[in-house]
Amino acid sequence: MSTWTWRTGLAGLAFVSATAYAVAQMPAHPGPHGPMGPHAMMDSGYPAMPGQDAFGAIQEIVKILEADPATDWSKVNITALREHLIDMNEVALRAAANARPLDNGVAIAISGEGRTLAAIKRMVPAHARELERIGLGAKTEERPDGVDLVVTTSDPKQVAKLQALGFIGIMVLGGHHQPHHLMIAKGELHVH
Repeated sequence: MSTWTWRTGLAGLAFVSATAYAVAQMPAHPGPHGPMGPHAMMDSGYPAMPGQDAFGAIQEIVKILEADPATDWSKVNITALREHLIDMNEVALRAAANARPLDNGVAIAISGEGRTLAAIKRMVPAHARELERIGLGAKTEERPDGVDLVVTTSDPKQVAKLQALGFIGIMVLGGHHQPHHLMIAKGELHVH
């Protein structure tokens, strides 16, 4: 055996051994909220993001449920959460929205087909109730191809904001989505 082949083999063995040792020192399931935390994960060279937003949202909810000793696993419904996240994706990325400014707000015609249409009809009227809860006027009317949403305010300073936010900006108002997702996953809330 030549000196070059022997040294190459020894270097390869050392590399494999070092790699195996490094892998053995890693947590079994490194993640953004694992034992090392999100910033340590980034600093360690591991990615912090799960690679897909719905996957990450579900992962986060599962970790919350696992950490809560009071979780009633017989009621947990991660499938319902997944279906809701699919609806959110359809509404956010595939729905067509045609906005028309009003003197006191905005009127938006939201439309789609197939799964997108079904998601629009589930989510938009439900979100109108959240808009009213935070002090806005909100009305919906269902059409065969979608939903008309009218959002108004008595505050003239907020009119420009509503018009600037448009459909998807208005859909994120209220900050109820994260608690809502946890309630869906726990089986405490029917999906809209």
